[in-house]
Amino acid sequence: MKKENKKTARGKLRVISLGGLQEIGKNMTVLEYGDDMIVIDAGLGFPDDEMPGIDLVIPDISYLVKNAHKIRGILITHGHEDHIGAIPYVLQQINVPIYGTRLSLGIIEGKLDENPPQFIPELYTVEADDVLDLGVFKAEFIHVNHSIADACAISIKTPVGVVFHTGDFKLDVSPIDGKIMDLTRIGQIGKAGVELLLCESTNAERAGFTASERTVGFSLERIFAQYEDRRLIIATFSSNVHRVQQIINASHNHGRKVAILGRSMINVIGAAAELGYIDLPDGVLIDVSDIKRYRPEDLTLITTGSQGEPMSALYRIAFSDHDKVKISPRDVVVLSSSAIPGNERLVGKIINALVKNGVKVVNDSTEDVHVSGHACREELKLMMALLKPKYLMPIHGEYRHLYANKDIGEFMGIPAENIFISEVGRVLEIDKKGARFNGSEIAGNVLVDGNGVGDIGSVVLRDRKHLAEDGLVVVVATVDMDNKMIISGPDIVSRGFVYVKESEELMKEARSIAENSLLRVMSKRINDRVFLKNIIKDDLAKFINKETKRKPMILPIIMDV
Repeated sequence: MKKENKKTARGKLRVISLGGLQEIGKNMTVLEYGDDMIVIDAGLGFPDDEMPGIDLVIPDISYLVKNAHKIRGILITHGHEDHIGAIPYVLQQINVPIYGTRLSLGIIEGKLDENPPQFIPELYTVEADDVLDLGVFKAEFIHVNHSIADACAISIKTPVGVVFHTGDFKLDVSPIDGKIMDLTRIGQIGKAGVELLLCESTNAERAGFTASERTVGFSLERIFAQYEDRRLIIATFSSNVHRVQQIINASHNHGRKVAILGRSMINVIGAAAELGYIDLPDGVLIDVSDIKRYRPEDLTLITTGSQGEPMSALYRIAFSDHDKVKISPRDVVVLSSSAIPGNERLVGKIINALVKNGVKVVNDSTEDVHVSGHACREELKLMMALLKPKYLMPIHGEYRHLYANKDIGEFMGIPAENIFISEVGRVLEIDKKGARFNGSEIAGNVLVDGNGVGDIGSVVLRDRKHLAEDGLVVVVATVDMDNKMIISGPDIVSRGFVYVKESEELMKEARSIAENSLLRVMSKRINDRVFLKNIIKDDLAKFINKETKRKPMILPIIMDV
């Protein structure tokens, strides 16, 4: 046993982020030592403007699939989509145990019911203060405050020292559930020594402290009192259980009934109520189908769609496409959230649609109806002061957030050479000699489009962008390659390029050029249809660009009889 310990001590810890760096969302971190590996979180991200038609983005887990025999478990810090959303897709490829707190696993179970793996998943419930033996690793869950209940940081004892993963956190001294972040235990861990701190960076640019969730409750009370003669429609994150509890409490205090809209909101509230994280006063909840039985001023609707998601309940309400809820100027819509970077345009679209219909919109620019769940600069300083890490690797954020966190680390006395700004797939290696970057592993984005996972690549995205920006021109012809004859066509079909009836001369010339291209190639007795299509594409592209300065996608369809 002693020899094994000496051998272990000479090993190397590898820390790899498969997501969550230079981006918001898709969080996934791997710790590997010898034949043991643990994974922290498995989140999803949302598509940007460069990904037309894509529904979700998940981490590339090729490295995990290749090393599935090493994985001792996936540890979940909390139940937000950017930390658990990829779980159903991960379990389609590997069968590994998952450890998380009750609410996190409750939400995951709902996701797996909709998208079940081909085996019974191993889901193990843990509580704050629990310690798991996972190969050479000992992982301890530590309670932190966040915008969802049951959030935890994770302290991992490794053969080279303690790695502390903050998860998403903030310091809330007056949390709704009365459970403050476990500063005592964090301080004890710091006193014993921390080798590496993996610290969230989302709010690293913001000065001061993040406001308490309880401040939202005061604002909600003001709004309920001010608009007592109107129906309230409040949009928030479905996973923000404490926010939903405050909305339900305010509704009950003001004699209102509450209806829940949106599948994810219904699922999360159902799981939270079943597990005891939400207290539902008797009779306060009604089915959305029954809202016509009540006066508008007696109703509160809690809905999804705070980020402007096109399929959400709020979006359908705003654009008069909801089968049960019709908006009117007597409605007040409260957006109890802030726009995730990249979603500003979608949120603005919903606000404009609501205002156009005479609806009063209240958001965080006019009232304190939202507070962040992430640590600002002073809280990050507090975490570093308590833990006193030897090395720091900022996680969870874009470049600017990571570098802002690096600045905080230097301010707190961590040497610049001990702070590592990593990239997705890059390997941070730690042993008794120190820490350094050493190579990289396969990592990146896997795109989810409908039921397709990973079947949409850069070529398809490029074609989609090309179609969206410049349109499509289809050339259809039937030829006899043996006798070098055009049987029919060529016909030109245009979509998203020009309106054919107003561009007859252009289309006539395009047909003539396509015909000349066909005859020219066939006269040379070339029977290669791929070559023929390329000639047509090149000749038409030159002509169209010269005449219109546009570059539509050109798709020749040549049939040989």
